[in-house]
This record gives sequence, structure tokens and C-alpha cells, in this order.
Amino acid sequence: MTEAVPADPGAIFDAHVRAEFVERDIQATMATMSDSPYVTHVPALTGGCGREEVQRFYDRYFMGRWPADTQISPVSRTSGQGRVIDELIMRFTHDVPMPALLPGVSPTGCKVELPVVVVMGIADGKVTYEHIYWDQASLLVQVGLLDPATLPVSGAEQAHKTPRSSAAIERAHSPGRSAAGELTRPPRSRPCSQS
Repeated sequence: MTEAVPADPGAIFDAHVRAEFVERDIQATMATMSDSPYVTHVPALTGGCGREEVQRFYDRYFMGRWPADTQISPVSRTSGQGRVIDELIMRFTHDVPMPALLPGVSPTGCKVELPVVVVMGIADGKVTYEHIYWDQASLLVQVGLLDPATLPVSGAEQAHKTPRSSAAIERAHSPGRSAAGELTRPPRSRPCSQS
């Protein structure tokens, strides 16, 4: 007997993520996807295009390559126009190779808290694509490969600044402004025009 496909795009998103992170089952994950899906982890340029490449990506680089302490906390969800967009906070200890996020980087043992945005396309009850975004500089700071003292980058502070509820959102300050409303960072200069 075939399991019914959920009609709600959010339920399809959740079934896909459950197969990836809870069940850790490539076949169950692929069963949530269309005949020609693609997956792109934008900052690291990892993923695959087409069913065969996506399955190979999950098998070689994604499934079973997450730390045992990985936690995913939802922040917000937007759904419409054939897609679901989730804003999440991911937490883990970088104690295993993670070729999907950090290709070529050996485990550092560092704790990571990372805001992540997943844009998942859905058509006819199946996942057609995933675009996954995070700030690679923040990740590199947190695993000790980028020095925030020498560049205008931050680490886990990004996750700490991300509100986790509507009450927190209402209390949060506007980005880049203090409680009094003044800019907390110097404004960026405008690009020079070539004459």
C-alpha cells in the first residue's frame, strides 16, 4: 500500500526534512522528491541536479555526515507560490567531516550555531528543488578558520540575534540600530562611479 502524499506544502517540507535528519533514509528522502529535482547549498556550491546526482549527493556527502548532536530549531515559515521557505537555527558540534557545508575541512570540535534559510519548491506533492543559504563567513568563524577581529564578520552572534518567537520579534531592535535608533556600525560607503 502506498502512503498518501500530503497536500499541504508545509507537510511535504516536513516529511522531506524528517527523512533527511530523523530517519536518515536516502530512499525515503528521494520518495519525497520529483523525477528531476535539484539541491543547491548555495554558500558551498554543493548539491546535485537531476535524480541521480541528488541521490549521489545525499549518499556521499549528506546523509550520515551530520554530528550526532545536530539540532534544528524553527524560526519562521512562509508558504505560497509553489514554495515553502523556512528560517532555522542549526546547532551542532563540528566533530565529523561535513562535506555538504564544509568541503575539505577536517573536524574542529567547535560548537556552531548557524541561521539557515531553506527555500523548497513543491509541485504536484513533491519537492522539485532546494536552495539552502547560510553565512559561510559565520560558519568559518565558528570553526576557527576565519578571524572576526580582522574582518567585518561575526559568528554565533548571528544565531543569538535571530528572534525565535513573535514576542521576541516584537522586542527585537531594528537590524543595525541601537535602542535609541542610531546606527551601531558605520554606514557603508557608496561604490565609486567611473567617469
